[in-house]
Amino acid sequence: MRQLIIQVPRGNGKAVIDIAKSHNGINLARFEGNAEEPIDVVIIHLSNREVGKVLEKLQDLPKVQITLIPTGVMTLQPPASEAPQQVVDVEERSPIEIFLSGLQSVGSWRGFLAYAALAGFVVWIGLYTNTAYLLVAAMLIAPFAGPAMNTAIAPCSSDRKLLGRSIFRYFAALAVTIATTWLLSLILRQEIPTSLMVESSQVSAVAVILPLAAGAAGALNLVQSERSSLVSGAATGMLVAASLAPPAGIVGMASAIGRWDMVISELFLLFLQLCGINFSASLLFRIFGLSAQGTRYQRGKKRVFGIALMITVIALALLLTWQFSHSPNLQRSSLAQRANAQVQKTVEQVGLAKLVESNVRFTRSNIEGQDTLLSVVYVQRQPGITASSEEIRDRLTQSIQTQLLKQDFNVTSLVDVKVLETPASKQ
Repeated sequence: MRQLIIQVPRGNGKAVIDIAKSHNGINLARFEGNAEEPIDVVIIHLSNREVGKVLEKLQDLPKVQITLIPTGVMTLQPPASEAPQQVVDVEERSPIEIFLSGLQSVGSWRGFLAYAALAGFVVWIGLYTNTAYLLVAAMLIAPFAGPAMNTAIAPCSSDRKLLGRSIFRYFAALAVTIATTWLLSLILRQEIPTSLMVESSQVSAVAVILPLAAGAAGALNLVQSERSSLVSGAATGMLVAASLAPPAGIVGMASAIGRWDMVISELFLLFLQLCGINFSASLLFRIFGLSAQGTRYQRGKKRVFGIALMITVIALALLLTWQFSHSPNLQRSSLAQRANAQVQKTVEQVGLAKLVESNVRFTRSNIEGQDTLLSVVYVQRQPGITASSEEIRDRLTQSIQTQLLKQDFNVTSLVDVKVLETPASKQ
């Protein structure tokens, strides 16, 4: 339920009341006032879905001024026994609210860029000190969610001006975060990537799923009424930032130390995130009624949505094609998981030892032209096996390397098998 305060020249208040009644407005009030000229002030309360329709009809009144209260209100009427039903506010926000909130969020640059710089400081500290929870803190303050959502809102409302401003703010925030981490790495003379940088820079074959989910979550949060959502705006904003803050930090830090392989993979990830977020959020906004038909936002051409969506789909297709045609560079995380499963299966098939633990990962070594897949495997001999530890180690190493080669991972597989002996029992 939304509250609107309408000011019209004296004598037009009844027309406002009639419009509100025709759209099931409740708790209506009208009184006379004086500004520069005599006016009627009308207060109406409407369900969220009726706000846009009423605004369209109000446009025909002379010198109309409208104040929309962008928060939910509870309207109560007799009898008191129906109060629980009357305060149920589960309707989605009106499209006009979604659009106007997007316009409001492209305001101050100073605070926006300050948050982007602060996010850069926090993500740098987290990556440099291998402190994972600081990456979460950086996601909370990174201002990427606003421009990312506006980039999806703008095509739906066919507002090219908003689209251009949103994309510019998006890349400006990323540039500030990248520049901050780059400068810190130079000042503090970082020379090699940290283990958290290496781990976070591993791209998965299913990396596109995260931005698709983030875009959908962000859009749902914006269209839902405040009291019908169990998820806060901060949480969904953090989900969007989770797609963007760590890769942006790695781009800055990796470029400072000359690790261009990491820079390329993270730039790929940033563009993939933007396209994925924009695609899913745009579709949801359109499903919930945001279009170029709104009276208050006829600022562009209807075909903008189709063109923008087509560009996004083409960009996503090109990025995914690049990802799957450049194995293993942009699929390291997924390939490591598949290789680990193959290692465990091979140990079981050989039958000489039981698996204690296996750790399979890509290294970020500087061996030119080589993608190193390192497998460290801890095993314990099977009961009744009399073969020496060296023999067990050699058999398992050869079998694991043979099986990994058959998988055609296009990597240099290095395997280290460690045979652990149980302590001798006390006599």
